[in-house]
Amino acid sequence: MFKTLMVAVAGLGLSGLVAAQQVVEGQHYEALDEAVETRVDADMIEVTEVFWYGCPHCNRLQPTLNAWLDELDDDVAVIHMPATMGGDWNKHAAAYYASEELGIREESHADFFAAIHDQGRALTDDDDIADFFSDYGVSEDEARQALGSFGVRSQVNQAHSRMRAMQLMGVPALVIDGRYLVSPSSAGSLENMPQVADALIDMVREERSQ
Repeated sequence: MFKTLMVAVAGLGLSGLVAAQQVVEGQHYEALDEAVETRVDADMIEVTEVFWYGCPHCNRLQPTLNAWLDELDDDVAVIHMPATMGGDWNKHAAAYYASEELGIREESHADFFAAIHDQGRALTDDDDIADFFSDYGVSEDEARQALGSFGVRSQVNQAHSRMRAMQLMGVPALVIDGRYLVSPSSAGSLENMPQVADALIDMVREERSQ
């Protein structure tokens, strides 16, 4: 059963930057049984953030994650991927991809989290999502059309296929280079996730330079 991951009580005790040599497979991260094909240029390192708008841990992670993303080097490409597991998960995934199709993702992404977790809005109904999107310069009709479009449905299906290939059992999650999975439980806390991901990015750079 797909579920939000609970944060482990016993953390890694990480402080500051973590060197690639300090992270241990099975302790700080998991290696996928089979690498998932990345979607960025071969000279870039892909970081995939997997989230669900309804997940309180994903919401809590956003400030830390956004600060980290702003500091990533130019050879790192970030892909945001909404988790899918039917019901509200898929509806929120459709909302994410619809916001991309409508050209309002950057404006609405953080607000969508806030509407759910700070304002108590479920945003699981097309009319409610359309009403929410109407605050960003699109009509409710345009929003409904995007939510039901073939392109959005296809992207939701693709996200689900990638989730299965990544063997994801919960969110939030970071997948580095289509090979290495970082979760709150493996990293020891939400706050440690970017540090472990940084170390894995360095590890990928070292592998490629050899």
